[in-house]
Amino acid sequence: MAHKKAGGSTTLGRDSHGQRLGVKLPHGAYAKVGAIVIRQRGTKFRAGTGVMQGSDDTLFASVAGLVSFKRKARTTFAGARRYVHIISVVPKVAK
Repeated sequence: MAHKKAGGSTTLGRDSHGQRLGVKLPHGAYAKVGAIVIRQRGTKFRAGTGVMQGSDDTLFASVAGLVSFKRKARTTFAGARRYVHIISVVPKVAK
């Protein structure tokens, strides 16, 4: 007769895998066309020039060039100032 409950019948011990979100290319890095710059949920970072937003809010480069991060003040509907992060890809000029 068993004196302990079987270990496999526990209801704990499950966890989801990480989603690998975050910045993939830093400021000043070279991005090819279609390269993922940021993986995110929601719009913590906004798309600037040379960047497009995917259906899952991923930001990717639409032109080849250097990645640029900027902070810009925006006014909310309530009149408060809020800073947003704008990600751009500046085309690299060939010499």
